Amino acid sequence: MHAPTTSARIAPLSRVQRLSHFLHINIPEVWVRFLLAIVGLILAFGAALFSTVSRESGNLWATLILASLALLLAVIVGLTTVPYLARRVAVARIRDAFDYDVTRVGIVYVVVVLLIGIAALNTGNNLLYIVVAAMLAAILVSGFASALVLRDLELDVHLPEHVFAGRAMLGRIVLRNPRRWLPSFSVNVVPVKKEKAAKHWRWARATFALPAGRPPEKQWIKLPDRKLSRVGEGPALPNIFDGSAYFPYLPAGGELRADLELRFDRRGRYQQETFGLATRFPFAFLTKTRRVPLLREIIVYPPVEPADEFFEVLPLITGEFETFARGRGYDLYRIREYMPEDSARHVDWKATAKSGSLKVREFSREDERKLRIVFDNPAGGLVSEQAYEDAVALAASLSWHFAEANTEISFLAQGYDGDPDIYHFLGYLAVVEPQPLPSVIDRLPLSDDYNIILTARPRGSIPTVLWACSYFVFMGQKD
Repeated sequence: MHAPTTSARIAPLSRVQRLSHFLHINIPEVWVRFLLAIVGLILAFGAALFSTVSRESGNLWATLILASLALLLAVIVGLTTVPYLARRVAVARIRDAFDYDVTRVGIVYVVVVLLIGIAALNTGNNLLYIVVAAMLAAILVSGFASALVLRDLELDVHLPEHVFAGRAMLGRIVLRNPRRWLPSFSVNVVPVKKEKAAKHWRWARATFALPAGRPPEKQWIKLPDRKLSRVGEGPALPNIFDGSAYFPYLPAGGELRADLELRFDRRGRYQQETFGLATRFPFAFLTKTRRVPLLREIIVYPPVEPADEFFEVLPLITGEFETFARGRGYDLYRIREYMPEDSARHVDWKATAKSGSLKVREFSREDERKLRIVFDNPAGGLVSEQAYEDAVALAASLSWHFAEANTEISFLAQGYDGDPDIYHFLGYLAVVEPQPLPSVIDRLPLSDDYNIILTARPRGSIPTVLWACSYFVFMGQKD
């Protein structure tokens, strides 16, 4: 997508990786954890053996200490190594194998089975035992059949290339059944809830101060310190797909497609790493979900042409821009009275005949219809969140309008590489956030371009030379 380039950040090393680097060995982390677990278990086993020897010799304190040490080592290994290895090896398979949800019909069915089972126990009727066994077998058959229906299905999701906030767009879901003989029934493509981001222990800078709890100016000892805290990976990106697509029947070797309406209320980056294939076939007792890893990411541009602010500002900007660029060209600017210095070939004879006086046509110079849109990104807190979003939407709307009007347009903003492509700039506006960066107005190069500048700076801080060739939109203020 058209996302702005950002510098890559190097992930911090874990404690196990730092240990391997300290020992000057290049071993993958999984093997280091495995070896440490083996060492820990050997030490725990040795401590347990020595505790047995101490118990037989009558040394109660040594027995207690060694037994506690063996138990502590076993617990540490179990809490630090076993979950890590399990996540890397078998969590995905186990989760997919047991990812079932009981439906309302299934709950009612289980309650009926329990009632019949209680009746069978009370009466000793063999027929009731057979009925209970058949009903329990139906649940097992339902789980097996639903897993078989979803097996080997292939999913693909096609997203539109350009998406604007507030506009409905169509995506496409493609479901294939590569099996030669077995069809699939009642398959739903559903979103999968994102797992919470894992938290890690990290050292952070801190200050040791005395007396503690007082304001900084009343503390007479301040020393640099470090503290250990758990931090997460940051908020997860929102999902692209929140609805569902239903395929009642998918033949063997067939392929079906479904159009899906996508609508995003806010600009930004949306990402989905996993989609779900769910089915209740055959008895609707259980909902079986199979997770399909499929990474999709989309950049949602800001909304263009909002109803109120855009149409209030556009006539003013257009008028000043045309005044700045008027001259001899091909695009008609206006019809005015004839002046002695005007050429006779520019006389508009129809307008002259209607008015009774000489009229000439004035054109705007195409070679000078150059426009530069400047988004002076403010620091956080200078304008309200709503005013900032309105400014981003206005910048997107103006860019889109003049780009469609065949104007030679360029863009300038903090962190933007200057690409004149409209979609590249819209991609920048889609993910931009307030940042404490130097203003671009002070280093704005003068040229023949007419500038539309969106800024949060006070009017008195604007360089005087820019007022003659620029139109200013002040964020959070009425012009």
